[in-house]
Amino acid sequence: MPDNRMNTNCGKESVCIRTRKVYDACRSQDCLEDLRVLLTAESASILERAINVKPKTASILWTYVDVEPVPFNDGFYTVDAKLFYRITADAFCGIGRPVELEGLATFDKRAILYGSEGKSKTFSSQMIAESGEDQQLRPYTNLPVATIEVIDPIVLAARVVDPCDHFCGTDCCGCGEVPDAICSCFRSPFASMDTSRRLYVTLGQFSIMRLERDAQLLVQGADYCVPEKECPSSVDGDVCDMFSRFRFPVNEFFPPDTSSGDCGCKK
Repeated sequence: MPDNRMNTNCGKESVCIRTRKVYDACRSQDCLEDLRVLLTAESASILERAINVKPKTASILWTYVDVEPVPFNDGFYTVDAKLFYRITADAFCGIGRPVELEGLATFDKRAILYGSEGKSKTFSSQMIAESGEDQQLRPYTNLPVATIEVIDPIVLAARVVDPCDHFCGTDCCGCGEVPDAICSCFRSPFASMDTSRRLYVTLGQFSIMRLERDAQLLVQGADYCVPEKECPSSVDGDVCDMFSRFRFPVNEFFPPDTSSGDCGCKK
């Protein structure tokens, strides 16, 4: 006799799962105006003789995320994220074909989110594969886990600045020490920040930031949780006004819903 229990429990079965519960989240639609691009030495020499520069792409290489409790405000935490971008552009040096430039741009983002309080320490029997021994992982701290989801930004504008312009955009004082893993993503070493001509780009960035904690939940089923709270940005400008009218790309963060609505129940 066929088992028809799926018909009676379809969409009603409750299960206990251990997962990360999202305590707070926000989404951002940031216009990152005039980010300084740290060019490679090869690209910097090309920029010196370029007549015009056309922006091409911006891709996210890596993001560093840090969480710290907010003093005198229990349960709230600052989430600091540093985003590293690989920027490419076409430089026109004459009547021939354009030459590709590449460089690094960075952006620092901060949000204050609620992450609740936790006093327990969690131990796991999961093996540390690198050690070759069956050792326990270190216990979890009571800080929540910060997560940031980002998609490759849209290049809205680019500008070349000559030394006589005395222009100072974002990150004008330099990118600091670049991690080796980031340096390996470029064809040649980076040029000195005091090169004669400088390249700045304006990017449109979509992102979602979350604070999560491990929890046991009794669930039946749910749809995707898209944050409704905005992370405001104070940047103004024509290209930023244009970017603010873009529709938030939900499908880039979540896979398309292919369910037919019948829960897979047999009739």
